[in-house]
Amino acid sequence: MELGQHAEFIIGAYCGVFLGVAALIGWTIFDARRTAARLVELGDKRP
Repeated sequence: MELGQHAEFIIGAYCGVFLGVAALIGWTIFDARRTAARLVELGDKRP
C-alpha cells in the first residue's frame, strides 16, 4: 500500500482515532461498573 507523501499524517490520524475510540470504550466500561455498584449499594438500603 502506497500512502505517498502524507503517510505520516495518515498514520497519525489513524492512531489518534484508535486511541480516542479505545478511551471511550474504557470509560464506558468503567462507568457501567461504577453505576452497577452504586445501584447495588442503593438497593441494599431499601427496607
